[in-house]
Amino acid sequence: MLINPVNLARRASLALRRDATLADLADRLGSMHGDAVVVEELPDGGAARQITHRQAAETVARWSAAVAARSPVGRPVVVATPNTFDQLLISLAVSRAGGLPAPVNSQMSAVEVDHVIADSGATLVIRDAAELDTGPGSRTEPRSPHRAAPGDVAALFYPSGTTGRPKGAELTHRALVGQVSSAALWPGYLRHDRVLLSLPVAHIMGFVALLGVSVAGVPVVFLPRFSAARALDLNEERRISAFVGVPAMYRMLLEAGAEQRDLSSVRAWMSGADVMPAELARQFKAMGASATLPLIGAVGEAAFIEGYGMVEVGGGVAAKVSPPMLPVGLGDSLGLPLPGWRFRVADAEGRTVLPGQVGELQLKGPGVLKGYWGDPAATQAALSDDGWLRTGDLVRSGALGTVMFQGRSKHVIKSGGYTVYPLEIEADLEEHPDVLEAAVVGLSDAKLGEVPVAAVRLRSRAKVTPEGLVAWAEERMAHYKAPRRVIVVDDLPRTGTRKVQRDQLVPLFD
Repeated sequence: MLINPVNLARRASLALRRDATLADLADRLGSMHGDAVVVEELPDGGAARQITHRQAAETVARWSAAVAARSPVGRPVVVATPNTFDQLLISLAVSRAGGLPAPVNSQMSAVEVDHVIADSGATLVIRDAAELDTGPGSRTEPRSPHRAAPGDVAALFYPSGTTGRPKGAELTHRALVGQVSSAALWPGYLRHDRVLLSLPVAHIMGFVALLGVSVAGVPVVFLPRFSAARALDLNEERRISAFVGVPAMYRMLLEAGAEQRDLSSVRAWMSGADVMPAELARQFKAMGASATLPLIGAVGEAAFIEGYGMVEVGGGVAAKVSPPMLPVGLGDSLGLPLPGWRFRVADAEGRTVLPGQVGELQLKGPGVLKGYWGDPAATQAALSDDGWLRTGDLVRSGALGTVMFQGRSKHVIKSGGYTVYPLEIEADLEEHPDVLEAAVVGLSDAKLGEVPVAAVRLRSRAKVTPEGLVAWAEERMAHYKAPRRVIVVDDLPRTGTRKVQRDQLVPLFD
């Protein structure tokens, strides 16, 4: 294979200097990857389309001229478009013009989008890519990309939170681009791979995942709307090499018959945004393969990569990698952080807890948000004076620098003086052969303060009753942990990334 020294230098510059920004990224990738396909988009009922890196760069440059004519440098621009690859390209165009893209999930309600517009102070809202092909600036020759420093704010992300109104997290170019720039050194002979992805582009996981595979030069098969059956079909038809999803998607794939499909082309399963049950990860590892050899076929099993991240850290801080033929790991433990990151487990006074104790996970590294847009009080509450981010995640400090997740601090149940962690109860309930998924919340109780209750999804032809599950739980859990009530639901209320919205569960028990 011939090596282009100019292209190699471009890759090394991006990967090692890490000076790229969201503003100039499309131009860099257009030069690096040229006519290689960056994405194949397969919308429901619509025409499929392929976009090359060169086409993407040209589109971003053209749209940036239109944005520059309509919005001042340094101001937020709300990108409220449908969930397509165009949402990423528009965000890059806004940054190229010197603006601050604020992409919003297409599943947000009009009221929620209006909140983002008002909170950000945006004077430009883009609801369709076609808006940038006509009107002011659409026929203007594009200028060079806006010059920005890696530490400057690059974009605002408004998570679709489960409580309260979302705040705009100020993420820097270093947080969004610097953390994926090393993917530029991805080996060229692996660029025949295909990654299947079906996540909201406006969610930090989807946004950064698309940036990462684009930098690597690996084509993405993108489904704007997730369908388990269609994802399984595409895995077989396109011989997908890696799948990126959230735990709820893996459950849906299993329910749609994943074990009866040929998924041996998948060498890596990737998950994030929520805790991945170890047993579910083991099942998918076995469905994939390490490699497919001539005359032999599939050998080994796939790797499983579970990332930990959140909006406030630009997507990813650490990863739990389960290589082929090795166990998934210690439950929901988190290993060593990625380069440049540190974490500690602290009590309410900020002191590091002893091994085996529970405290709040706090993080420090290149992706930590600069603050919350226009909200200094929230910024001060989230960041310590010396730059540590208070995540709100409760973890148990373990050996060799690992931690075990216990859940969000706001979800902890206080029952009769005991501290009860919903994740622990959910894991136990999901060991019942009839239970597909469980979600636990606390209900007010006059005597104990709170008591745990559970909503569960059952497998088809399940025979267990809610009362039977309560009795089953009482036999295997401490009394204060066992859910007092269980209800069966067809589905659980979820966010755009399929996380369970626990606050919406409580009314179901009225």
